[in-house]
Amino acid sequence: MTDFILVRHGETVWHAENRYAGRTDVPLTDHGREQAATLANWATTADLTAVWSSPLSRARLTAGPAAEACGLTPRIDERLYELDFGQGEGLTRDEMRHRFPQQLDAFLADPVEHHLPGGEDPRRAAGRAAACLADIAREHPHGRILLVAHSTLVRVLLCHLLGIPLADYRRVFPELHNGALTEIRVEDGRTALLRLNTPAMTAIPVYH
Repeated sequence: MTDFILVRHGETVWHAENRYAGRTDVPLTDHGREQAATLANWATTADLTAVWSSPLSRARLTAGPAAEACGLTPRIDERLYELDFGQGEGLTRDEMRHRFPQQLDAFLADPVEHHLPGGEDPRRAAGRAAACLADIAREHPHGRILLVAHSTLVRVLLCHLLGIPLADYRRVFPELHNGALTEIRVEDGRTALLRLNTPAMTAIPVYH
């Protein structure tokens, strides 16, 4: 049995305008750094055995203080990158509507079969993230792992692991809050959702 605490990185400078940040290395805001500090305070009470992160700086800078607070060295895995949003990268919804309205409508109707033009297929992203978690679980068969990644990646991963149709990821998980905790338990090939979008400052332990 391995518990994973999945955390979306702290707030970035594109947050206020709701720009699609995929592979672009967007910096944290001051508030994002405060969210990382709050996560670190929570981590001191969480009995973590490892901390893993996406390579992008917004994830590494969110995970780093928590790892340091626990005396752990953060591990980086490229399979935890955010999806590549292709022609939508760096744009707002309104800007996409102006540039490629038909493709945007198709994406909103089915974000898997009609992912953003030039972007990564969510099925591929879910597969790489799930493979990463499986490897971590084998390395830490009784571990409690903090994993800091990205909104869309975590949502498609949750659907993949919980048996939810991937095309429903935007409907079932409309938002992951920056710095909040989403906890899953993986045991014997099955995944349970223990909590979703819990603010780190109010989180209490989920016991085995």
